[in-house]
Order: sequence, then C-alpha cells, then structure tokens
Amino acid sequence: MAVDELDTRILRLLIEQPRTSVREYARILGVARGTVQARIDRLERDGVITATGPVLSPAALGHPVLAFVHIEVTQGHLDEVGDALAAVPEIVEAFSITGGGDLLTRVVARDNGHLEDVIQRLIQLPGVVRTRTEMALRERVAHRLLPLVESVGRASSRALDPARRRFPRDASRAGNRA
Repeated sequence: MAVDELDTRILRLLIEQPRTSVREYARILGVARGTVQARIDRLERDGVITATGPVLSPAALGHPVLAFVHIEVTQGHLDEVGDALAAVPEIVEAFSITGGGDLLTRVVARDNGHLEDVIQRLIQLPGVVRTRTEMALRERVAHRLLPLVESVGRASSRALDPARRRFPRDASRAGNRA
C-alpha cells in the first residue's frame, strides 16, 4: 500500500497526539475533517494502523522482512553506535544486551536485498566490529500487554486475599473460609 505525505502527516499526529480529535487533526493539517477521517479509515482498512494507539505495520508500509541484528561494538563506543543507529530508519528498535554482542536491533526491510544493504550500512558505522543477523520467519506471539496486565491483576488479588494465598488450587475451600 502506498502512503503519501498526507498519510504520513496524519500518522505522525496519531502517534504524537493520540487523544486529539479528528476535527483538530484536520485544523492542524489544513484539510477537511472528512478527508482526514477517510484517510484514517483507509489506513485502518489496509492494515497500516493496527490499533488505536496507533501501532503501525512495517509490512503494510512496504517493509515485510524482519530481522534481528546483533552488533558487536568496539569497547567504549556503545553510545556513539547507539546514536548512529537512530539515524537508520529501518531500525525500529535497538537494545543494549548481554551475551553474544553489545546491541540487538530489530530491522525491517523491503526485501532480502534491501536487508543486505541495511546490514552493509551498519557494518560501515564507526565503532561496529561485526554483525550477526537472524531473520524472522513467522510471528508466533504478537506484541501484547493485556495478558501481562491481567496476570499482574490476578497476582495482586491473591496477595491481598489471605484465604486464596492459603488454598490457591481449591476455590471452594477458600470461599468457605471467608
């Protein structure tokens, strides 16, 4: 799906000001409210906006290839390399890590050739010693937080209820103790 400049400006507003009304977006952009609403509806229908947060789909923006690139950095250059990574638009996340490397990046690309170009660009960054790339084949668990929130809520309830803490597997006994 092609995303034009107006789509890009709308997406930026949705990310930076998610609680603003469509009317206000239209005023900021200098276009009709109906135009903004139609664009938002199309972006949702085409899978670019996947949530009201909004969460954007790199694949719908033309970057379906996902790879995780481990980067080994020359000692003392971690911050410099981290800053340089921020200038690479295909890097959607980067983390300092322990283990086999210093940084772990999540990289998106249009295709395998584009991924190779991005990796070659990373290798050229001052302070990068080597990279190791792993390509994702299929997403098995989508980014989510609700199960965690529910789990934390259940754990908090158990911590506050002494009867449940005493008999976590037998709800009838816990209920009789109340």
